[in-house]
Amino acid sequence: MPSHLPGDVRQLLTPVRLLVLDVDGVLTAGELLYSPDGELLKKFNVRDGLGISLLQQGGIAVGVITGRSGGAVMARCRDLGIPEEMVVLGSRNKGEDLDRLESVTGSKDFQVAAMGDDLPDIPLLMRAGLAVCPADATPEVAAVCALVLGSAGGAGAVREMAELILKAQGRWQELVSRWTNMSPGQG
Repeated sequence: MPSHLPGDVRQLLTPVRLLVLDVDGVLTAGELLYSPDGELLKKFNVRDGLGISLLQQGGIAVGVITGRSGGAVMARCRDLGIPEEMVVLGSRNKGEDLDRLESVTGSKDFQVAAMGDDLPDIPLLMRAGLAVCPADATPEVAAVCALVLGSAGGAGAVREMAELILKAQGRWQELVSRWTNMSPGQG
């Protein structure tokens, strides 16, 4: 667990049972790339993906709430094993949409860590027990977050958050040991 975290943030990481993520600016760098046919393409970070997988293996649910709709987001969520009922596309009120994810997981606000980067994320962040943002979030979002990560959106911020949660809960070493304790030829 990094020593640079304030004690109150450390305490907020311990009860986390659900991590809720925005997409543009959190799981991606927030850039929109269109194909010549008008198809919206998104670029995701594989280390963020492994962080999500490790959270799930560690018993932490992961949900996505985004204002956009599109096949790229659903395809990535399916690839990461995020259940369809944990993905909200086309959200118009992310704070209200949190109710759905909490209902699915049986979580309460204090057990939720939420990560957003821009103004539409503020209602979600204000409800969560732990509000977090990537290093490149807007100043208004950073102002409501208990933790501003060192990594930018789409560049490892989700992985950084996954490690913080798992380390605070004493689960990180066990998950990492699956690779570090392998004998030659097992990987």
